[in-house]
Amino acid sequence: METEVQLEKNEAAAIGRPHRTMLAAAAILVPLVLMVILEVGLRIAGVGYNTDLLVPCTLQGAPANCYNLFFAAPFFPAGMVQTPRLYSIPATKPSGTYRIFVLGESAAMGDPDSAYGFSRYLEMMLRTGYPSMKFEVVNTGSVAIDSHVLLPIAKGLAGQRPDLFIIYSGNNEVVGPYGPGTVLTASAMSMPVVRGSIFYHSTRIGQMITRLGTQKKEWRGMEMFLDKQVPASSPWMKYVYANFAENLHETIEVARSAGAKVIVSTIATNLKDCAPFASQHREGLKPDELRSWTALVEQGEALEVNSPAEALKAYFAAAKIDDDYAELEFRIGRALWSSGDARSAREHFVRARDLDTLRFRADSRINEINRAAVTSLRDGVALVDAENILSDASPDGIINSDYVYEHVHLTPEGNYLLARAMFLQIAKNLPTRGNAPAGSDVLSETDCERLLALTRFDRARLAADMLDRLQKPPFTTQLNHSEQLFRMAAKAQATGETPNETLAQYQWAIAKSPEDRMLRLRVGMFLYPYNRAAAAEQLGMAQPWDGYPVFLPDGTQVR
Repeated sequence: METEVQLEKNEAAAIGRPHRTMLAAAAILVPLVLMVILEVGLRIAGVGYNTDLLVPCTLQGAPANCYNLFFAAPFFPAGMVQTPRLYSIPATKPSGTYRIFVLGESAAMGDPDSAYGFSRYLEMMLRTGYPSMKFEVVNTGSVAIDSHVLLPIAKGLAGQRPDLFIIYSGNNEVVGPYGPGTVLTASAMSMPVVRGSIFYHSTRIGQMITRLGTQKKEWRGMEMFLDKQVPASSPWMKYVYANFAENLHETIEVARSAGAKVIVSTIATNLKDCAPFASQHREGLKPDELRSWTALVEQGEALEVNSPAEALKAYFAAAKIDDDYAELEFRIGRALWSSGDARSAREHFVRARDLDTLRFRADSRINEINRAAVTSLRDGVALVDAENILSDASPDGIINSDYVYEHVHLTPEGNYLLARAMFLQIAKNLPTRGNAPAGSDVLSETDCERLLALTRFDRARLAADMLDRLQKPPFTTQLNHSEQLFRMAAKAQATGETPNETLAQYQWAIAKSPEDRMLRLRVGMFLYPYNRAAAAEQLGMAQPWDGYPVFLPDGTQVR
């Protein structure tokens, strides 16, 4: 009897099992189908926006693909979306054209003015070095992005028949989207969560829900991150490095799959003239230890100018109590440099940067990952070691404000050196020029800057822009803030160059490259205070695609 009852139960269970499976499947599939229907309906109704990197447009009457102004929206809060200098790519790649895409953040973009970024110097070198070839150098760099954004940029460009990708990236891995020190997105560290969030915010459903639940915010630059300190010892840093390495490898593979070669560069940062933005004491420091540490640092500070060797004794004694404090490492580096020990000074300047808890600069580990990616992948991937190149050019091997304005943005001299190294690497894969070996006779910095129309007026203008930036947090909290202001104010002084002399230099450069839109933009901006009609004409010729409105610097639309 019991056996028969058990058999009946087993039969009932067997019959019920498919039913339960069907219910479970329906519980998953029905909401999924409804979401797909809703997503399609929202798209048909025109709700939300397309987040593809490129959208169809026309350029001088011909089909092209232009940067989509909504691309970055999934990575930024409403009202804070950052965009690169707008660019367009001809849909049909002209025969004999060598197409280069530059990927990176604001330093790659060329901030404070992309007209003089390393990609522009590189473009002048290639045009002059290989006059029989046509080069398209498209700079996609943008403020505040990181490797989570660079990967979809690379994917969006893969179908544009690229010949070369240049990757100059790593400064924003902590403060950029999905980093542990960001204010732009959730600080999700798991890569599946990050990828899922990006996909969600790219859908019309996600956009609608996000728009209903958030308020517009105002972009306030680096000062937005003041309360987002992340020490080097933070457990989140291992995720930062792992995510950067994964994104970098995938970006390289996307480029190689598209048939392009890849140049990966390390990041050059200002070590000597950029004190840490913020510091934190080591965990577990006791009150009496902190008092002793503070007394020793104050003692060293009083001695540093006149007796750096004596100051070092006090600083090293303080470091035995707590050597996690970034500013102390900077003080030690500065005192060692004053004592003539440049090699040891550099080690401490590097450590000061790596311990900085407002992590706006690529640290040593980020650069190790950049180098390792080239070593591990090899085929079609080359390294340009910007950190070492600018170190070699710097006095005592310590990068300073001669090559990096403040913390990461390169001066014209720094951009030239980086572009020169890029050119020499590219030349290895280009045909020789007659009897000249590939890469010989690189255009000089002076000649590059004539073609770029980098005038004395522009040098002072760039310095003035940086001077304004330095007068805001977090720069105002740096140990050497007054020194930075003095140095930048001197560069921003009046040049002695008359407006006619400046205009003549622009006109000479435009005569050499009449189709150069960036030159048209720069001369249009220069002419604005003197001749608005002429400024409007030049700015109209600078637009990246047909039909785009033309605005004067005061916001007036003239077309």
